[in-house]
Amino acid sequence: MIFSMTAFARSVHDGQAGRYTWEIRSVNHRYAEVFMRMPEDFRALESDLRAVLTKRLKRGKIDCNLRVEPHSAGAGLVLNESVMRGLIDAAAQVRQIAGGGAELDPLEVLRWPGVIDSDNRSDKAMSEEIRKSFEEALDQLIATRAREGEKLGVHILDRCAAVAVQISSLRQRIPEIIASTNERHTQRLADFSAAIDKSRIEQECALLIQKLDIAEELDRLEAHLEEVRRVTHQGSPAGRRLDFLMQELNREANTVGSKSSHIDSSTASVELKVLIEQMREQIQNIE
Repeated sequence: MIFSMTAFARSVHDGQAGRYTWEIRSVNHRYAEVFMRMPEDFRALESDLRAVLTKRLKRGKIDCNLRVEPHSAGAGLVLNESVMRGLIDAAAQVRQIAGGGAELDPLEVLRWPGVIDSDNRSDKAMSEEIRKSFEEALDQLIATRAREGEKLGVHILDRCAAVAVQISSLRQRIPEIIASTNERHTQRLADFSAAIDKSRIEQECALLIQKLDIAEELDRLEAHLEEVRRVTHQGSPAGRRLDFLMQELNREANTVGSKSSHIDSSTASVELKVLIEQMREQIQNIE
């Protein structure tokens, strides 16, 4: 199965310590490029979450946003009594030496670094819940990419079938195109001068037809087309390989057009390039 690089997922998880909302967006990109946006308190989780993501997604520009809503403002906080008592004793000594002064504001004490500690058990619980919520969002994202990838695969295989029809039609018309080219140029040379040696005319026509022969190009088109089908059925990562094959298909289609000496081959060359371009546009979104 091939995967699209374009998708969106949103996961809301109600945990013991709060509500965690993950939103993950991915769009097409040449490589895997990940952006993590989360509260500073949880930055320590970023490297682990990146590792989980890059193990499952190989390409795409991926934006991950975490929003945390604690159940209550004071949940999970404890006082460091030793720091608090030391601060109060130091303030009392300052008042004694200074000869008075305002009483110490409890809120000012709480703002002092080290007075309030977070509960380690709560931190651990929140970390586990955030990881779980992230994996749920990532599962949703991959499922969406898979559904979109399935549609892209159908589109590509349909265009492959249309290209195969053009190749088959051209191959069937080759004898007729060669005969028409031979007749046209023979008549032109005969009209130009009746004195020209007939055998020389035949030799020149044979050389011209050899230069205009597109059988090899059609063989290569069929080979590339078969590889496109194989890679599509093989599954992701397939985007770069398919993009390269589109370049090769387009190269052969251009050669068919440049060798064209008949309206049918010219029309088929244009149709081939249109179908290849339609595939190429969709392949830009494949992982």
